[in-house]
Amino acid sequence: MRRSAADEMILSYNDVVLRQSDLKILSGPYFLNDRIIEFYLSYLSSSHPSQGILLVPPSIAFWITNCMDTDTLKDFIEPLKLPEKKLIIFPVNNNEDVSLAEGGSHWSLVAYYRSSNVFVHHDSHRQMNKGQAMRLFKAVVGFITSDSSSSCNAKYQEYVDSPQQINGYDCALYVTANARAICSWYETNENKDEDNLWFSAVKEQVNPSAVAEMRGEILGLIRVLMDKK
Repeated sequence: MRRSAADEMILSYNDVVLRQSDLKILSGPYFLNDRIIEFYLSYLSSSHPSQGILLVPPSIAFWITNCMDTDTLKDFIEPLKLPEKKLIIFPVNNNEDVSLAEGGSHWSLVAYYRSSNVFVHHDSHRQMNKGQAMRLFKAVVGFITSDSSSSCNAKYQEYVDSPQQINGYDCALYVTANARAICSWYETNENKDEDNLWFSAVKEQVNPSAVAEMRGEILGLIRVLMDKK
């Protein structure tokens, strides 16, 4: 069967395949899908090639959050080599139906910083994903280090001053903007504040106008990469 124009592949970047329909999403005020988020996180990973940073794809973060079998979860997580990472970023989605692809209505972000042994949840809509973020924390905390006592001491924090969206569709852009700010903070600050972490960087760099511009930035990045193919 012939694919529709919307399904036409426009770019293969690392392990992410983007389609014509993704350009339309980025061109208008629409909710970003998993592919666009995964693409941008993959781009960030290439831009910040430190072996200490891990940006987890949305589909993997979702599976970790919702896997009910501990043995299966262990086999799935081990290849990620979490104990070797200094900074780990997980996208969080509020989809409760594991059989529904690209479900849910809201995205947020959980970042783990090993030096402080803390997981921080950034939610752009009044902590809407607090339950899902806590579920991810509980699922992954036992695998974050090879030392079980350190895992037990890991903290979870809701960052209540996280920048807030002003519409109903930019939540995923706040995820990408927060991820960019956090990665930049990690790589550019030699003397890191173990208490305030990246919070000042997020406050300075993530706001409604910057997030609105980011939609165009991602679209432009895709077009540049398309031209190079």
